[in-house]
Formats: sequence, structure tokens, C-alpha cells
Amino acid sequence: MTSTSPPGLARFNGLEESAARAALHEVCASSAWASRLLAARPFASVDGLYEAGDAALAELTAADLAEAMAGHPPIGRPEPGDPTSAREQRGMAGASDRLRAEMLELNLAYQEKFGHVFLICATGRTGEQMRDALGERIGNPPEREREIVRAELGKINRIRLARLVEED
Repeated sequence: MTSTSPPGLARFNGLEESAARAALHEVCASSAWASRLLAARPFASVDGLYEAGDAALAELTAADLAEAMAGHPPIGRPEPGDPTSAREQRGMAGASDRLRAEMLELNLAYQEKFGHVFLICATGRTGEQMRDALGERIGNPPEREREIVRAELGKINRIRLARLVEED
């Protein structure tokens, strides 16, 4: 358990609902996920926030997951002016043209097969590691891939929640 709460947690707990919803939307684009976290405020600890985020993620429907994934740009192509995606996808920053081309090809094939972007917690991963994971996961059956996507989204959400409450 977290023994001290970062100042950002108190700030987040005290935000007006619209501002808190906007902050949560930056973490996860699912409105159902954000609504569940808003209903659980105030959080006594960062661990409580994480647990609420995990519980909300576990309850997301297929449509909610699709909404969450729509908030993530393809690996190797962060949205211009989106510092979060650029930071998370830093492993692709110095990628060779060949690696970028491979990622584009694999991303398109993945999207065609599964109907959504390839989602991976890219923080700390190299471009090659992301390409290799994409190459492996494209062979998954849809049910297995949905499980993996939910787990990866959970990792991303926790990293983003940590950043949200650590900032003051």
C-alpha cells in the first residue's frame, strides 16, 4: 500500500466533475471507464485509484473497449501534438525506415484482421520489441487477442494514472 499520497491525488479528488472527466479521458478514452472512476471518487490512496481503474476496465464491454482503443494511435504514428503517445512510443523515435515500413505493414494487417489498432504498452519497449510482439500477436485467435488487449490497456492506464496523480 502507498503510505503517502502524492499531492496530485488530492488535486484530482478535488477537481470539478467535468475537469476530472477530461483528465480521465486523457488516461483512457472509454467514457464508461471514466464514469466508473468518477463515481468512486474520492480516492484515499493511489492504490485505491489503481484498483478502481482495474475494476472498471474488467467491466468494459466490447463497445467500451473499442472506444478506449480508438483513443490510441497506431504504433509508430503518434498523433501530431500528442506528447503522451510520443512519449509512450519513444522506442520508435529512432527506428529505421525499414522498421517503420514493417510496422506499417503489420499494423494494417492486424487492423484488417481484428478491426482495431494494435494495442501494446509501448513504454520502455524498443521498436524491434514492438514489431516482434505485433508479429506474434497477429496469429492469435480473436478471443485471445481481446484478453491481451484488455491486459495491455490496463498497463497503459496504470502508467497514465500514475502520471496524473504524481503531477502537481
